[in-house]
Amino acid sequence: MSMNTVVATGTLGNGQTAVQLSNSVRTIYSKEILFTAMPVMKFYQFATVKTELGTEPGLTISMLTYNNLTLGGTLTEGTRMNPQSLSSSLKSITVAEQGNAIAVTELTLKSAFHDVLTTASALLGRDMALVLDTQLRNIAYTGTNVVYGRTSLNAIPTSVATMDSGSIMKVATVKDAVEVLATNNAPKFSGDYYICFVHPHQSRGLRDDPAWINASKYGAVSQLFNGEIGRIDDTRYIETTLMTNGNCATTDPAYDASLINQTITGGTANIYKAVIFGEQYFGFAIGLPVELRDNGVVDFGREHGLAWYAIWGMGILHNTYGVVIYTV
Repeated sequence: MSMNTVVATGTLGNGQTAVQLSNSVRTIYSKEILFTAMPVMKFYQFATVKTELGTEPGLTISMLTYNNLTLGGTLTEGTRMNPQSLSSSLKSITVAEQGNAIAVTELTLKSAFHDVLTTASALLGRDMALVLDTQLRNIAYTGTNVVYGRTSLNAIPTSVATMDSGSIMKVATVKDAVEVLATNNAPKFSGDYYICFVHPHQSRGLRDDPAWINASKYGAVSQLFNGEIGRIDDTRYIETTLMTNGNCATTDPAYDASLINQTITGGTANIYKAVIFGEQYFGFAIGLPVELRDNGVVDFGREHGLAWYAIWGMGILHNTYGVVIYTV
């Protein structure tokens, strides 16, 4: 049996000829699989979740909310109380099919130097997390209350066009948003704090404020949320690169063309969006929890498919409980 594998020759010190056999030399691959960094579910931990396993794709899940009672007060001896009727409303959320899939050949599975299906499962899980959090972010942005970053002169802008280069994320701007929430009686989480989602570019300015408290230095024992970086007064901050802006690649999930080079006072700037909200701001309705599925036997077993599949929907429950913030 002959092997035509000579790719190079050379002369050794003793005058003999050395021959390199390409078939006997192979590249060594690490078994460690490296993934591209991506955000993991951060919005989900603040959603009001309701699971209805009986729904079908295209139907709606209704979430019941009760209105406050008319205030009671002092009673008069001998006078009966007049009972009030409970007042409620339904918030309907439309659910739809969600999913993504990959396919590999039998040849790939047999010849790969690592477990391809295990890697594919991990990638599908990461994809599901990104899809879910991106959709929840977009829902959080649909609130109609808006605050713009204060200017260099500490003026309160009324639009992106009236902001200037000094309209970065500042504590004063967050306090403007908190004022809106407090005025609307937005309930705080655990009766103690609001949650503000910011981009790392925005949190950079907040960290310089003397009132800033790093999450690692909280005085009391407190359960940290995924992505939590710190707190000022009654607002806790969650940092994520998912917050939309005009200063990222078009392939980035945070890309928003409408935020690129926007006209502001004195020039143009790329805009960043943040959102601050109280409890029960948005809801997440599950028709079918996430499942990992295969597509069975395809092409006589020569092709294998794997997918994540779910039925869910999301929507705003109380529009007045959230504020969208624009900064440069």
